[in-house]
Amino acid sequence: MSSDTLAPSPAAPGTPDPAHAPSRPSLVIVGAGPRGTGLLERIAANAPELYAGPGLDIHLVDPHPPGGGRIWRQAQSPLLWMNSHAEDVTMFTDETVTMDGPVREGPTLHEWAGLDGAAFADRQLQGRYLRWVYERARAELPESIAVHHHARRAVRISGPRDARQQVWLEGRPQPLLADLVILAIGHLDAELDDEQAELAAYARDHKLVHLPPDFTADTDLSALRPGEPVLVRGFGLAFVDLMVLLTEGRGGRYEGDAYLPSGREPVLYVGSRRGVPYHSKIGYDWTGDRPPLPRFLGPAEIEGLLARPEGFDFRRDVWPLVEKELGFAHYHRLFTAHAERTAMAWADFEEKYAAATGPAETRALVAAAVPDPADRLDLTALDRPLDGVRYASHEDFQDGLRAYIEGDLKRRHDPSHSADLGVFLGLLSVYGQLVRLGNIGPWWHGFFSHLASGPPGPRLRQMLALSRAGLLRFVGADMTVTAEHGVFRAGSPTVPGFRVETRALVEARLPEPTVRRARDSLLRHLHADGAAETPEGLLRVDPVDGRILDGAGRPHPRRFALGPYTDARTPGAFTRPRTGGPAFRQNDAAARSALAFLSRSRTEGGAR
Repeated sequence: MSSDTLAPSPAAPGTPDPAHAPSRPSLVIVGAGPRGTGLLERIAANAPELYAGPGLDIHLVDPHPPGGGRIWRQAQSPLLWMNSHAEDVTMFTDETVTMDGPVREGPTLHEWAGLDGAAFADRQLQGRYLRWVYERARAELPESIAVHHHARRAVRISGPRDARQQVWLEGRPQPLLADLVILAIGHLDAELDDEQAELAAYARDHKLVHLPPDFTADTDLSALRPGEPVLVRGFGLAFVDLMVLLTEGRGGRYEGDAYLPSGREPVLYVGSRRGVPYHSKIGYDWTGDRPPLPRFLGPAEIEGLLARPEGFDFRRDVWPLVEKELGFAHYHRLFTAHAERTAMAWADFEEKYAAATGPAETRALVAAAVPDPADRLDLTALDRPLDGVRYASHEDFQDGLRAYIEGDLKRRHDPSHSADLGVFLGLLSVYGQLVRLGNIGPWWHGFFSHLASGPPGPRLRQMLALSRAGLLRFVGADMTVTAEHGVFRAGSPTVPGFRVETRALVEARLPEPTVRRARDSLLRHLHADGAAETPEGLLRVDPVDGRILDGAGRPHPRRFALGPYTDARTPGAFTRPRTGGPAFRQNDAAARSALAFLSRSRTEGGAR
């Protein structure tokens, strides 16, 4: 029978905890948000086949409520939305997921909540959905498996490789004993990097405001005063949350295409490396045949890359395959759905495209077969649309970027440009394959997010309204930030000579998921205990089931990790139905490995 201890009382020193009796195998899952919940669902699905033990204690360790965890908890502003359509959010597997465990389908968010599938739910509602998924997973566990939630932080794991682990919790004198530990931690706070630390120190010395990277819903924004200019570095989803909380969150409202201020808003000056917001979510449904993916980057190509004794380089060896796959997805859709805009039969184009041996040959083929340049896929221009672009004045740039956003909105909501949706499906396919490569560096994740994980269209329309109202000002690409003469200064080559000075700087992005700079002591202790990290600071794990690797590449037999701080991170917290979600595949593999180990350990009288 499942149980749920929301606020466990600490045991007295030296007193055994009855929930942790040594005769029962024990699994500790650190993190009870979407990843931990998805893992629990896979344990429930696989336990009837793989676990024959007389009982099992599963301990969920998370100071936040199970289901939503920190990021998706119900206790946050109702103004904050998800950035996915409700019909594109599911916590349940389907027949497209390549895994060994059984499929157990369940409702998407829109089916569960009775929402319009095209709606963007607020995060409070998503938190309720996740809590329901958690409760359903618990109910589907065999009666011999008990679940205990500990509303605390895990601070350290100790124990030899060949024996039970000890998971130490904040404020609890005795550790949880675990045959296996799975880290399912989501986004974590991080220590400042060198540049951020210098800016923060300058702000303290000169009585300025510096807000470091953080989950925006947890950031204290009260120091940003009405009417004052605020410099914002970051133009992605964290910026969207910041924009909402500092405008509607302070009493402003929208009427049609206009924003009516409350008078309590600051003036936001925003810039970033690209200098533009993420591309809008696509606002129409798929019709017709989907591109047959994977085509040029599938399991065989991944196996070939992994088999290279000299290793592989992302730009040299992987990116050409990615580019070819995304191009195939784009042109398949263009030729099959909009053939009137092509000058060649699809069968002929496909044959020549597959045979093309380099970028120049591919460009020549596309130029001959696709007359309108607007119908050709240019990934470089999509990634860096302001490269080489210069404006004579700051005001000219405001007009120019508003036109860029309006153009993006129009294209992303026009099904005559549905080749863009083909590219989106290609991106999902590619990400699912690249997860198996492990460490490929940080660039790909940012590129994917820019193209495929942008804000809802209504948020971009709000940006336009705020820009017209003078409360949102665009700085440009490759924005530089300095602290001098008692202020923060920023500029961009997009508008030569323009500079803005402010007394407040907000780093609008989540902290980088690095092991070494994580404020979470659990990860720091793991690193000190020999867990390997990539050059970018991600925890190295076995891409098959998430076992933590040491410096020699050996998987730890009793420690697993899944999530954004690992080098097998997946494209987001949630999966679009029927897209073969790699997170589902990882959860299933980890659950099956854990259950098989626990069952085998029990049968063989493994170390306790």
